[in-house]
Amino acid sequence: MRILIVDDHDVIRSSVIRVLQARADVECAEATNGKEAVEKALEWQPDLILLDVRLPIFTGFDAARIIRQHQPLVPILFFSIYDTGEILEEARLVGDGFLLKEQIVEMLPRAIDAVLRKQTFFPTDNPTEPGT
Repeated sequence: MRILIVDDHDVIRSSVIRVLQARADVECAEATNGKEAVEKALEWQPDLILLDVRLPIFTGFDAARIIRQHQPLVPILFFSIYDTGEILEEARLVGDGFLLKEQIVEMLPRAIDAVLRKQTFFPTDNPTEPGT
């Protein structure tokens, strides 16, 4: 499975890659801004895109809209440090799921499995269990 990880912070991208390396079937590519995300997505044809909401050049939402024009079926999981109603509403309109960055380690595997099964993965769909 090919996963494109888009975030403007090296630490976040490398942390996500470490989480994904637990899956033997994962190959990762990286992008650091919205424009690069679009270019990499169109060139590399990932099976899944993990996309930060706030990015330089194009926002994550703008990048997702452009990617969807060319690859309408690729699942897009957004992630952010913010989960305001406005962000979640936009994520639902353009993407397939949303994760808070602080929960990425524990939630990312479940989110990936859900969107690859053509299900959505949003905080209101998947409340955090007590103790997590």
